[in-house]
Amino acid sequence: MTQGSPLATVVVFHVGPVAVTRPVVTTWAIMLALALASWASTRRLGLTATRRQATLELLVTGIMSQIEEVIRSDGRPLLPLLGTLFIFLLAANVSGILPGVQAPTAHIETPAALALIVFLAVHVFGIRARGLVGYLGSFAQPKLIMLPLNILSEITRTFSLMVRLFGNIMSGEFLIGLVLALAGLFLPIPLMALELLIGVVQAYIFTVLATVFIGAAVGDESAAPAAVHP
Repeated sequence: MTQGSPLATVVVFHVGPVAVTRPVVTTWAIMLALALASWASTRRLGLTATRRQATLELLVTGIMSQIEEVIRSDGRPLLPLLGTLFIFLLAANVSGILPGVQAPTAHIETPAALALIVFLAVHVFGIRARGLVGYLGSFAQPKLIMLPLNILSEITRTFSLMVRLFGNIMSGEFLIGLVLALAGLFLPIPLMALELLIGVVQAYIFTVLATVFIGAAVGDESAAPAAVHP
C-alpha cells in the first residue's frame, strides 16, 4: 500500500472538464455496494424473522436507540439520515484495509462533504421544528450579544467534525503504509486491526455528534450538553 499526500488525489478519468478522483470512485463504489446489500437484505422480509432479518432489525433498533438516547425524543425522523450516515461511514472508514483500496475518508474532501451535509441538516431540521423566525432567533440566545459567537460556533464545530474524522482515518492509513514499506507484509497486521477499530469508533463518534447538533437545533435542550470525546 503506497501513501502520497493526504491532500493530493489521483485523477482516474475526466467527464468533460470535470476531474473524477479516486476518492470519488471509491465513494460511489461503496454507495453501490451498500445499495445492493440493502436491496438484497430487505427484499424478502416477513412476519417470522430469519437470522438475516433479525440481524437487520437489531442494527436498525440499535441505531434508533442511540439516537433517542441522545435527543430524548422520537428518533424516527432522524433515522434515515443518521442511520445511512453511520453505515456509510462504517464501510468507508474500514475500506482501507482492503488490498489496493484507500478509504475515501482519509482524503479531506470526503469528510468535508459529510460535515457539510451535517451542517445543512442541522439547519433544515431546526427550521422545520421551530419555524424560520424561531430558529434564527435562537442564535441570539441568551442575549443578542451572543449572536456572533453562536454563528462562529456553528462554523467551527463543523470544521472540527471534518478534521477529527479526516485526521484519525488518514493517520491510520499513513502509518500502515509507512510500516508496510519499511517492514514487509505481515508486521502491519496488528496495525490494520487497530485501524479497523478506529474506523468503527470514528463512525460512531461522527454520527453521535451529528445527532447532538441536530437534537440541539430542534430545541431539545437535553441533547445540547451531551459530550463525546474521541
